[in-house]
Amino acid sequence: MKVLMNAGPWLPVPPNGYGGIENIVATLVPELRALGIEVVLATVGESTLPADERVHAFGTGQFEMLQRPYNQACGVVPAHQAAVLRRIAAGDIDLVHDHVEAAGLTMLAALGTGGPPGLHTLHWDLRKHPDLYGTFDGGARVRVNGVSADQLTHAPEALRAHAIGHVHLATPLAIDADRRAKAEKHGYAVVLGRINAGKGQDLAAELAHRHGFDLVLAGPVGPYHSPEALAAADLQNPDVRFWHERVAPHVDGVRVRWVGTVAGQERDDLVAGARAALFPLRWNEPGGTAVVESLALGTPVVGIARGCLPELIEHGRTGLLTTDSDELGELMHAVGGLVEAECRAEAARRFTPAVMAAGYADLYRRMVVS
Repeated sequence: MKVLMNAGPWLPVPPNGYGGIENIVATLVPELRALGIEVVLATVGESTLPADERVHAFGTGQFEMLQRPYNQACGVVPAHQAAVLRRIAAGDIDLVHDHVEAAGLTMLAALGTGGPPGLHTLHWDLRKHPDLYGTFDGGARVRVNGVSADQLTHAPEALRAHAIGHVHLATPLAIDADRRAKAEKHGYAVVLGRINAGKGQDLAAELAHRHGFDLVLAGPVGPYHSPEALAAADLQNPDVRFWHERVAPHVDGVRVRWVGTVAGQERDDLVAGARAALFPLRWNEPGGTAVVESLALGTPVVGIARGCLPELIEHGRTGLLTTDSDELGELMHAVGGLVEAECRAEAARRFTPAVMAAGYADLYRRMVVS
């Protein structure tokens, strides 16, 4: 089977640090190829992930364009999708697996009955794009999958009618996680991810001051990955405004620190050394990459019980969940009773790349056969 994997034009695969979808594609592709599936990767030219073939319209990632005015950014996705369509038209693609928000779904539908089957993975909040999702009709050839069961419950009926199931996200850190040496724990909590209102870093920082625990915020502010870059940021960027208005007033460099984007061993050490990974969510987190990474590194999760978290976390064993944001600070002082090895064992059982790839391979077979 030959699959065209469309990762989009925003970041290289794998990304350098932040990049949830691109990290998932980088985790999935090697395992699919190990199963004998050929992969044509649609990405940007600077991607380094081995694939059987690559397609790109841009040499470098276009992430900085994401939050620019529409008339500046509107050509990025069409240029990338045009390159994808040219490759599909060349023939021999058995299935397209797409990860491009909104436009990927419409591209698959526009291929019509003569195109290959298309699977569109939904990585985002399905309350978005109601005019698209609420009226979508991809016929019998286009299917969607969620990255959690909860995510699909929030889909409009028209989109849910195309759902073929869900596949939880995975991390390479889960490979042999149950054999990883116990990490030295420190007193801080960590919030890992892009800084925006939905992730709730402002609430985490407020709780840290109120309940007396140290907090490290790790992740970009919009396209800005370091304090130096943020100093010259576009103040019209909504994430930058959120940072300045809601988060920065709590960041004192002592109780609450922001370290920018961290990657590789630096990220792993930061998460493994934390007493807990904190998820003060204001939205229904669909997939939870940072959740499964935390478990794989032996760090229990403290968070709001919404979105995918109740599917990924066993309360009292691998984390502590609550529906009351005010209770999060109290749970931070109770989390020390959880056992690191239980977190790592759960990751090794449920969230390895091989488990995710097997789930997708099953979806591919069901689509191609049908």
